[in-house]
Amino acid sequence: MCSKGSMVVYDCTGELSTTCKSCIPETFMSEPSGLKRCFACIHCAKSQGLYIQSKCTSIKDTICDVLDGYYCVDYSNSQCRLAIKHSVCKPGQETKTLGTKTSDTECKNCSFGFYSSSGLNCTKWTDCAARNEIQSEDGSRVKDVKCVQKRKRYCLVALCPPVICAVVLAALYGRSCSKVQTVNNGDKKNRLPIEETSPGPETTGLTLEENNEKPTDDT
Repeated sequence: MCSKGSMVVYDCTGELSTTCKSCIPETFMSEPSGLKRCFACIHCAKSQGLYIQSKCTSIKDTICDVLDGYYCVDYSNSQCRLAIKHSVCKPGQETKTLGTKTSDTECKNCSFGFYSSSGLNCTKWTDCAARNEIQSEDGSRVKDVKCVQKRKRYCLVALCPPVICAVVLAALYGRSCSKVQTVNNGDKKNRLPIEETSPGPETTGLTLEENNEKPTDDT
């Protein structure tokens, strides 16, 4: 038999012993054997989710390990031959259990009143009332509720109605004064007030012409 790391070239005969030869590159023989061919080293391909942990030699095979973010789905001779990516939780879900090199990620749906837009963690809906706001849109498993500020005019009417009434009355009073002033300025004639006088004894019941035509007594 040939020792480990070598293979048989010629078998022994009655006169000659076994002829051995070292394994060629990328092959190995981990045990003494009478085989005429060494075993091929395995390849750790990135496309299979693997990387080289220990390189192949003439006496031992390559040792592969699983890349981060992958988990093994095919074991052979205590070696991982194929690994695939961990599952990614969808929006509306959260990660229940992180994936390992031997198991996939486990996801679960968000409970009512919680949301997740990235699929990582479920977050509780915003409490609009606690922020002194009002809710304008409902939330779901994938989005938060939408809050908007309360209108300020509602606050003013509720808190100080006397102030508003005073402002309105002042505005109406100013408008009324302005109208009166406009009418007075539009009257171009300066009318003098008429004095009320009691009629004299000579003009009572007679017009001016009748007083002038009354005959006088010359005697």
